[in-house]
Amino acid sequence: MWNQYNQIFVVMERSRYLRMLVILILYTSMLTLSFWTAYQFRFDFQIPADEWSVFKFNILWFVPFKLVVMLSIGQFAGLLSFFSIPDMRRLFYGLAATSVVMMVLWYYNGGNPIPPRSVILSDFILAFVGLSGSRLIFRLMREYLKTVSQATEEEARRIGIIGAGDAGATLARELMIKRGLGMQPVAFFDDDKGKWRSRVHNIPVVGPPESIPLQKTKLPLDEAVIAMPTAPAKRIAEIVKILQSSHIKFTTVPSLDQLATGKVVTQVREVDIMDLLGREPVHLKKESIRDYLQKKIILVTGAGGSIGQELCRQIAEFHPKHLLLVEQSEVQLFQIEQELIELNHGRIIQPLIADILDLPRMRQILGHYGPAVLFHAAAHKHVPMMEKQPGEALKNNSFGTARLADLASECGVERFVLISTDKAINPTSVMGASKRLAELYIQALQSSKSNFTRFMAVRFGNVLGSSGSVVPIFKRQIAAGGPVTVTHADVTRFFMTIPEAVGLVLQSGAQGTGGEIFVLDMGQPIKIVDLARSLIELSGLKPDRDIEIRYTGLRPGEKLYEELRHGGENLAATNHPKILRLICKPGSLEEVQAALKELEAAIYRLNSNEIKMLMQKVIPEYTPYFENKGAVKGNGELVGKY
Repeated sequence: MWNQYNQIFVVMERSRYLRMLVILILYTSMLTLSFWTAYQFRFDFQIPADEWSVFKFNILWFVPFKLVVMLSIGQFAGLLSFFSIPDMRRLFYGLAATSVVMMVLWYYNGGNPIPPRSVILSDFILAFVGLSGSRLIFRLMREYLKTVSQATEEEARRIGIIGAGDAGATLARELMIKRGLGMQPVAFFDDDKGKWRSRVHNIPVVGPPESIPLQKTKLPLDEAVIAMPTAPAKRIAEIVKILQSSHIKFTTVPSLDQLATGKVVTQVREVDIMDLLGREPVHLKKESIRDYLQKKIILVTGAGGSIGQELCRQIAEFHPKHLLLVEQSEVQLFQIEQELIELNHGRIIQPLIADILDLPRMRQILGHYGPAVLFHAAAHKHVPMMEKQPGEALKNNSFGTARLADLASECGVERFVLISTDKAINPTSVMGASKRLAELYIQALQSSKSNFTRFMAVRFGNVLGSSGSVVPIFKRQIAAGGPVTVTHADVTRFFMTIPEAVGLVLQSGAQGTGGEIFVLDMGQPIKIVDLARSLIELSGLKPDRDIEIRYTGLRPGEKLYEELRHGGENLAATNHPKILRLICKPGSLEEVQAALKELEAAIYRLNSNEIKMLMQKVIPEYTPYFENKGAVKGNGELVGKY
């Protein structure tokens, strides 16, 4: 039966003319009723005969006049059962306008034959309440019939909501309205003692999350939703452990970043490792970022990569004049293009297939579009893979950056921001060394007399969720039943989320005056084995018991730990607490250019070990790994085999 009623609504909504006819009948009836009721109230339900004649005269033109106004403000164009605050606001203004016209006519004609002022005021209130109320009733009926028709015979899952703040209250209200989701909120849990033994949407706040194990017999829960998007990660981790020990399935609402991009609290998701990292939210000084991005032409290389995609998302929110997406992979470029179109940025974006090593193509792009800011994220980043192919790392990361920087200076780009890495500090890998060469080049180019571009680099560590992150690898290994492979029990890394890292890159770009290397505050280093254990536990399994953790040994080019700076660099504060600036003397442009030229001539005629030796001549702090020999310092000292 409910399905039949729901189908009636669907047919009525799909037929434009039927929908308009129903709205016309509804509005005509309600406006007529409100006008008649206003007269009844005015004369205490004893309307004199002469006033009846005034009523009959006015209703013949007043109701049609109101209907014309309703048509002009789009009241007939909307779906019958979709009525929101903007619709209500338009209805209010439309009815107010008709009442003002009636008042003007009353004063102009001395009150004859216009209805009394009290009737005009009462009619306005009654018409607004009646029309908005009837539209809301249609909406509630539609939602109720939809949820009833979608509901299965199974009972709704009993949900405990952890967090009785704004997010938790919104989640509870939405779940109560959208019954088709099959989730019935039955209790709140909150850290705030002041909320205990109170009610939110008539749902009790029974105590702190720690009370969940004690409440299991009194209040059996099928599932819990963590609705604390602003809570510290440490507290989220504690709550996760409580829920795991209680054997209760749990999810969480979207993070603040996700809510800001349009997600709603009912789009619950699995608790992710990023929720447990212990990093505090980063607050950006958006005005300074907006000043150099808004209404400017911005270019992002490597736009299809993990960092490049997030750069495009965040830059688009600052309303640039154009956003140029440069990427050599058409599949990845198509993906970010479609995503930005769905986010209503299609008007400003321009996807461009291009390889940064293709100098004529890049010159064409920069010359034609004239970008003011260039974010250079295109790079080869896989450490073990680049270790075996140092020539390719040099081509893309070093030579490609140098040529693009020269071109940016030649074409008058205002700012050039190089996405670098903490692996460029005292590098032990080809990837890190190739990035260090790129840093050396842009610093040297900055000091060139003919250059007017502000060159800067931003270093940061591993980003969770990127294509090369250990997290997706660990997840695949856990899904396969293990083992989870970790290179060394003591290996540590700095981690950031992609949105956080990119936000700080944009902030760094606002501060740079030219020649800086910025270092992001990466927080505390995390042991990779602890990361693996947390992921296993999030999967509902026990490390070592259910999933084996196997140590495989450090791979060529890998360090036990990452560093913040090398010996010749000093750290200085900036006007943002999460960003530091490295102070170091730039090298000679002629010397760096000569070194790159020598390396470029060697990549096809020398073997890997010989290329690494040449790189070490340019970067004395580089400790390369030589095949069949191990890692060797610049003085020839053998560090040890891997």
